Amino acid sequence: MTDNDEKRLLGSLIKVERKLEAARADNRLAHYNEPPLVHKKQLEFHRCAKRNRWVFGGNRSGKTECGAAEVAWRARGIHPYRENKRTEGWVVSLTREVQRDVAQRKVLSYLKKEWIEDVVMISGRASAPEGGIIDYLTVRNVFGTLSRIGFKSCESGREKFQGTALDYVWFDEEPPEDVYDECRMRLADRRGEMFGTMTPLKGLTFVYDRIYMSSDPDVWHVFMEWADNPYLDPGEIDSLSASLPADVLESRRYGRFLRRSGLVYPEFDESVHVIDPFPVPREWQDTLSIDPGLRNPLSCHWYAVDGDGRVYVVAEHYAAEKDVDWHAARIREKCAALGWKCDSSGRYRALIDSAADQRTLGGMRSVSALLADRGIIVNTKVNKELFGGINTVKSYLKGDPPRLYVFRNCVNMIRELKTYAWGDDDAPVKRDDHCLDELRYYLMTQPEGKRAPEVLSEVRRDKDRLAAALARRRYGRR
Repeated sequence: MTDNDEKRLLGSLIKVERKLEAARADNRLAHYNEPPLVHKKQLEFHRCAKRNRWVFGGNRSGKTECGAAEVAWRARGIHPYRENKRTEGWVVSLTREVQRDVAQRKVLSYLKKEWIEDVVMISGRASAPEGGIIDYLTVRNVFGTLSRIGFKSCESGREKFQGTALDYVWFDEEPPEDVYDECRMRLADRRGEMFGTMTPLKGLTFVYDRIYMSSDPDVWHVFMEWADNPYLDPGEIDSLSASLPADVLESRRYGRFLRRSGLVYPEFDESVHVIDPFPVPREWQDTLSIDPGLRNPLSCHWYAVDGDGRVYVVAEHYAAEKDVDWHAARIREKCAALGWKCDSSGRYRALIDSAADQRTLGGMRSVSALLADRGIIVNTKVNKELFGGINTVKSYLKGDPPRLYVFRNCVNMIRELKTYAWGDDDAPVKRDDHCLDELRYYLMTQPEGKRAPEVLSEVRRDKDRLAAALARRRYGRR
């Protein structure tokens, strides 16, 4: 091949590549999350079957992209993970200007011009909708009908969100609570869905209480951070992370909720540390840990340690305003159900706050003595140092992989890890910390990993017997 032939071939390849790039730009939806650059958290969001889905993400984490792609898929009737049909939905932004500059621009970027049948503008020209503010647009779907996407602004007030039955609502950033509730009403007739993508900069608002802390099985959330976005340069992530204060980084990078005074355990990530229950091998079973309470909740958790020193919180007992008899009975029932190890007398071992050695108001015997009478032998010599214990818990939460996992059924432990916050006096707020107290007691004991005993083969057992016989003859033993 001559030099001229090579130049012509190279020129042809460049033209083909440019055409492919133009085709990708003209149909971004077809190439969304196309390998090799796949945003796994975005796909997790799209695949989730819940009716109320939220992405809590840092700036530039990719959260808005997945909201816009979701809207485009629904309008076109080509969602890869849902039943498709003609749809009517709303895109809700905080202001008209934010609508134009963020959500509206993103949605338009995923819609080819020939798919758009009609555009109704609030301001600007329909021939150039990206430069104005859209009221609604209609989109040709694959069923030969038209879907409708309406654009709404929270600044217009709750009354502007009344009256229409919808298939979905997308909140781009956190709406006021009355707007959120009104939009839920719009979804009732069609069993529609709502989804939100936001950076939680306002602290512990209604979204924190009703979404992040929700126990509703139809509510779901995921956190996105800069490292989840395959399009961001790792060096730029490191540089920007180093330049931001820790509290700003928690929300701007990781999308985490923060009190003004900050969370004690911002390292806790439900998507990492909370796992589905599994049968725990008996040799991993370690001990129970108890924070006593009568009027206040008594918190008890069952702890296991694997061979690599990873700790698992596998079960919980949590109740208030009950006597020692009732708590002891429930704890023993839970132990029996778990097949938890006991001593030869059928007694279970536990750690407990040293306050349990004090006599109860209603009698002359301490809580620890009463528990011992009921088959739960407690060790009150626990390390109660607060700040050392907090740092120990933090060390177990950190790392890749971390050394602390909580079974999903331990809902009170999870709730406290998510909400435990610093107060104004450089100490945690003394509220809703019963689970975390006994977690500290346990981790401060420095639990060691436990491996299953080695199962010897028949050949290995024969060799050991032969070696023992030779040793006896060598040293004159029979």
